[in-house]
Amino acid sequence: MKKIILIIALMAGFWQGLPSTAQAQTTTLHTMILYDNPANDPYSKLGLMYAIMLRNLLGHFNTTVDLVPVQNYTTGQIGAHDATFYIGDYYNNPLPAAFMSDVMSATKTVVWFKYNLWEIAWNTAYTFNQTFGFSFLGLAGLNATPSSSNPTPGFYDTVTYKNLPMVKYYAYNATTGVVEADPDIGLTQVLDSTKAQSLVTITNSTTKATAPYIMRSGNFWYFADNPFSYIGTTDRYLVICDVLHDILNTGAPVNHRALVRLEDLDAYTTTSSMRQLTNYLYSKHIPFTMATIPLYTDPNGYYNGGVPETIHLAQATGLKSALNYALLHGGSIVMHGYTHQYDSTPNLQNAVSGNDYEFWYAVQDRPVDEDSEQWAEGRMQDGLAEFTSNGYKVAGWASPQYQMSPLASQAAAAEFPTSFQRAVYYTATNPQIGTGAANQDFSAGQFFPYIINSDYYGERIIPENMGSIQYNICNIDPFSCIAYTWQQMLTNAQYALVVRDGFASFFFHPYWLEPNLKLPALQDFESLVSGITNLGFTWVDGTTAK
Repeated sequence: MKKIILIIALMAGFWQGLPSTAQAQTTTLHTMILYDNPANDPYSKLGLMYAIMLRNLLGHFNTTVDLVPVQNYTTGQIGAHDATFYIGDYYNNPLPAAFMSDVMSATKTVVWFKYNLWEIAWNTAYTFNQTFGFSFLGLAGLNATPSSSNPTPGFYDTVTYKNLPMVKYYAYNATTGVVEADPDIGLTQVLDSTKAQSLVTITNSTTKATAPYIMRSGNFWYFADNPFSYIGTTDRYLVICDVLHDILNTGAPVNHRALVRLEDLDAYTTTSSMRQLTNYLYSKHIPFTMATIPLYTDPNGYYNGGVPETIHLAQATGLKSALNYALLHGGSIVMHGYTHQYDSTPNLQNAVSGNDYEFWYAVQDRPVDEDSEQWAEGRMQDGLAEFTSNGYKVAGWASPQYQMSPLASQAAAAEFPTSFQRAVYYTATNPQIGTGAANQDFSAGQFFPYIINSDYYGERIIPENMGSIQYNICNIDPFSCIAYTWQQMLTNAQYALVVRDGFASFFFHPYWLEPNLKLPALQDFESLVSGITNLGFTWVDGTTAK
């Protein structure tokens, strides 16, 4: 039994909307992201990490994006861009006077996130309150220091958007005293309602106090926190995903689509499980993709009595039969790695196809020794050859375990027109993660509620934002000890509706249907599909979606 991985991205007032006079965006918008980059600090590159995440979202729109450390700002850059975003993630990072002066006189869109607004709002050299019609009051964080007797003291944690509560991630370890959360927000207050409006609110769920979450004054926008920290599928991250349409004035219509992908198909995928799923989806006129591993290998014989085993696609008769049937009934193939594992070294489990990482050395959280764009392209081309030599057309790529090195991601962008996945991003080409040293690198997993036409590595990404149904079968497989229900996934789909062109996209492992597991997997799969349909999503073919 293979390892089951649940992939949920955790780095984890009523919305009235804006007057809609916008026309659909037809011209390319030139945007700039400014980020904090303090010298010689362990968190120097964290601002770049957040900037990359925002840059990825801007890849959904018709934009160009410049990434610039805020200290490198020069006079006139705001005026030279249609929209400028500043991510204030580093407390009290000194801001250039040229930047602050240009913000005050800007006729173009400026969006400010979280910290350091006080450097301009409280500086008497600027007329911030009079110009923008709102004031900056200060920061609010945890209501008290967490303790074993009071582990959840509370903070401004719940953003209400389109009638849905979006609760920020919080975890506290009473043994170590470590808090995992980003509780700080900037408190603001409207002074002149003819100039400023609070568009979205955030609530302290303990004290019940509320505060503006998004403040807008003309072409100036302020977000009270950093929506790219600890993101999740029901989190306020979805707010920025949607509000970017208003910030960029796209005029995009509401268009909610759904996608399904059958996952980890290999030489041991049974024809019966695939035929059941194919027949159901075909009966509902639902197209689907199949993330398929072309070369199965168990180099240490983990599942084969200690005898190494390798099965090429040409010998995988059951898999080919399942693919042939599915291709006639609405299925399309995407390549899910070449072997979906890394040589004979367990990475992270047992070196068997479908279980381990292929383009990232997960054991040490770094690129593999062979890492290069050429090496990755070679594996991808070998995998494509397995398909084409057997008469199959490949429609796209899905990275094994949703994680590759930066160079491997660039290789995927070069080799495939589209990737079906979430992704992990890094602040260097050869990242050194978690060293604790000044200028150490950071990584972050990111999911998308809509298509990203070009991400940071140049990949076109078809979203997966719901996860997959999982069952806890520790008694059979020690690697499969996570449960994730179809009801939880349906909640994720409900939240995806707040993004005006948000998808409901998920994947499913056919092996859950194997009779020996005695699971209600097919019934749960059908319930999820029906639930998504009843929410109003339209099922589409991910290989042709625009």
